[in-house]
This record gives sequence, structure tokens and C-alpha cells, in this order.
Amino acid sequence: MPDHQWDDLPTSVRRSIESHTGPVRAARSATTGATSEIAATLRADCGPVFCKAIRTTHPMSRMHRMEARVNPWLPDTAPRLRWVVEAEGWLALGFDHVEGRHPDLSPGSDDLPAIADALTGLSHALTPCPPVRVQPATVRWQGRIAPHLVDGDTLCHTDVTPFNFLVGRGVRLVDWSMPIRGAAWIDTALMIVRLIRAGHTPAQAESWADQIPPWKQASPEAVEVFASSLADLWEQRRRENPVPHRRQLAEAAHAWAAHHGTQGPRPRPELTRPL
Repeated sequence: MPDHQWDDLPTSVRRSIESHTGPVRAARSATTGATSEIAATLRADCGPVFCKAIRTTHPMSRMHRMEARVNPWLPDTAPRLRWVVEAEGWLALGFDHVEGRHPDLSPGSDDLPAIADALTGLSHALTPCPPVRVQPATVRWQGRIAPHLVDGDTLCHTDVTPFNFLVGRGVRLVDWSMPIRGAAWIDTALMIVRLIRAGHTPAQAESWADQIPPWKQASPEAVEVFASSLADLWEQRRRENPVPHRRQLAEAAHAWAAHHGTQGPRPRPELTRPL
């Protein structure tokens, strides 16, 4: 979760933000998120605004610049970026505030059809890929998967954690800081691992995915190789930093790969640190 508060911003930066919002009356920090040093809902004269900020020297500041670059091309299911402030070594982004809760991905959840509809709508809205500079999937997974299997012309989110979905008046997908241009089924494939982590069997997760047209069009070879590559990737991440959610995602990805008769390295039991 973010480790700084609104008041930690230099006064000049807060004043620059308030030139867009009016005086900030209150700031409620977010309880989730890992890419921003500050993430808070600001209550100001203009109404509520979601602000995320990071120092420009931080390695993840490039992800904030990416999000700012891609936002104008996104459909209304993504909150609109209203302003960008860069001052005193800080980069701050201001978005429309969206009320909502994170979805329940467990088997039988009433949220599952809405998530499927959201992914279907996004794949349609973002194909062909808008004319914005993003990393191709063939580069993102270079050395892990045959490039032609993930190549495509859809703008994909790629970070489909339930924390990036907000369910309220419809489903909104936030934090577009890791987009790629690739095959239209990629986000659905990534969601399958999240569903398995939430308690679905691999067969149940794929059955859910079958209602999303781009997934139905994915070749069996691409699915098999992608599942194996994700198992390798999550196992690598787990070994680099064995926090609980990475262990769980590695186990889920391995289960999916095994379902297709392929296996990445099995997660090894070990002590974990709290998130």
C-alpha cells in the first residue's frame, strides 16, 4: 500500500494540485496499491478526485507516465485523467473519483458475469489498438513464449488483479500503468489465474472464460504455452520476493499449466513474509 500521505507532498506541489481542484478539505489514503507513493481521494471544491503521486526519481514513475499517455485513448470504463502536475521532483495524476468495491472472484459470485462483460467490452473497444506508444506483447514475453502466439492489435491492461476493478454503477478498470499491444485474449488468460487463486478449478475458470469471445478464438497451442509461461513467471516472482500473494499466484498458475499437461517449476514450501 502507499507509504506516504497527502501532507507529505511539498507545499508547492499541493498548491499546484489545488490550482486544478480548489482547496483540498480532506484526503483519504487508499489502503491498496503498490505502484504509487501517494494514492488518496481528495475532497475539494471541484468534488472528489483520486490522486496518485510518485517521486520522479522512483523506478515506477515511468508507469505513471505510461498511464497518463494511454488514458485519453481508453473507453469510459476507465476513469478519466483530468490533470498532471510535475513539480519539486514529484509527478501527480488526478483522475475522476469512482465509487465502488472490489469484486468477489470466488466460485458462484454474482460479480463474475459483470467481469466477463467488462473484459468483452474492453476487447471490442480497444481493437484495433489506439495509436499510442505501448510495449508490444512480443517484447513483454520475449524469451518466454513464441512471439506469434501473443501478437495482436488489442490494447491490453495486463494487471487484472481484483484490486484494479471497481464494481458500482457498472464495472470500472483502473490503473492502466502496464498496458501492451497484443492478442485480444491476454487479459482473460491472466484473469484465469486470478480465478484459480480465488477457488475455481482450472476447468471452472476456463468455462467462465468461454463466454468472452476473444478467448474462444485463442488457439489451443497459444493457451497451453501461455499457461506454462505464466507458471514460470509467477514462480520466478515468488522466488524473488516470497510474499503470500505471489506464492498463491504461483500455485494457481502451476495448477493451470498442469491442467494443460505442461508444468512450470513447482512452488517450493517456505516461510513467507507479510504483505
